[in-house]
Amino acid sequence: MSRAVPRGRWFVRSSSDPYRALAYNLDPQQTMELTLGYSPCPNDTFIFHALVHGLISAGELRFSERLEDVETLNQLAREGALDVTKVSYGAIPYLLEEYVLLRSGGALGRGCGPLLVMRADRREAPIERIAIPGRQTTANLLLRLWAPELAPGTEYLYSEIMPAVVRGEVDAGLIIHESRFTYADHGLVKRVDLGEWWEKETGLPIPLGGILARRSLGAEVIATLEDALRRSVEHAFAHPEDSAEYVRLHAQEMDPAVMWQHIELYVNSFSAALGEEGEGAVRELLRRAAAAGLAPAAADWVAA
Repeated sequence: MSRAVPRGRWFVRSSSDPYRALAYNLDPQQTMELTLGYSPCPNDTFIFHALVHGLISAGELRFSERLEDVETLNQLAREGALDVTKVSYGAIPYLLEEYVLLRSGGALGRGCGPLLVMRADRREAPIERIAIPGRQTTANLLLRLWAPELAPGTEYLYSEIMPAVVRGEVDAGLIIHESRFTYADHGLVKRVDLGEWWEKETGLPIPLGGILARRSLGAEVIATLEDALRRSVEHAFAHPEDSAEYVRLHAQEMDPAVMWQHIELYVNSFSAALGEEGEGAVRELLRRAAAAGLAPAAADWVAA
């Protein structure tokens, strides 16, 4: 019988959970197909390739994947449209009634935060109009924590932010993903590195995106899922050649060097398992968001 994850918990139980053993008693004659959302960015396609292509075992679980930009995934999660999905940590406080946060598969690290960029000829100008990649992205949450007095930004698809800054539609752009490697090529300059600001403020790595699973799946399925995600990350590290074509396919016109820079920056040991430091970083981000009135309070309870 499936045992539901208690709603007060926002992390799935750790690998020491006694219910994890039940995950491997699933009927091999049955399969369960889960809808799975992640972005086409190289870090996500690198992480999820082995899982969705059957290169590692996920027990009875099979996946129907949907690749979207992260703000679209945030909205799909708000609608409860996906069983498992990548979301921004900035969106997580709004989603914990229906979903539980997994410890594997996410993006968290150092030196990888969002940047606020401007045209070089406007670097000293007041910031009144800002292009943001989404209202509930972690990038926007960090921007509000850094400078709460700034006017609310205008939402753009993340790939359209730098062109909007170049055209002068906005005074500054909040950039994420591979844009941090290419903004100078567009004649833009950095106003602030919000990841660097966060690290100086807290001494912690910056949580960017995490993986949520629907609570109603039950503890056995969620445990199987988390274990499979961890092994998918481990497979990606051990056999990067396996995912190379899949990553390139979804990276479209991205320069191969930038593609691998992206993976090296955003995929790390925290992707396999958050660990104590990673969980502490998530907890602190959510605490600060609630204290500033930028997000609802999240139950600060982490299972042993």
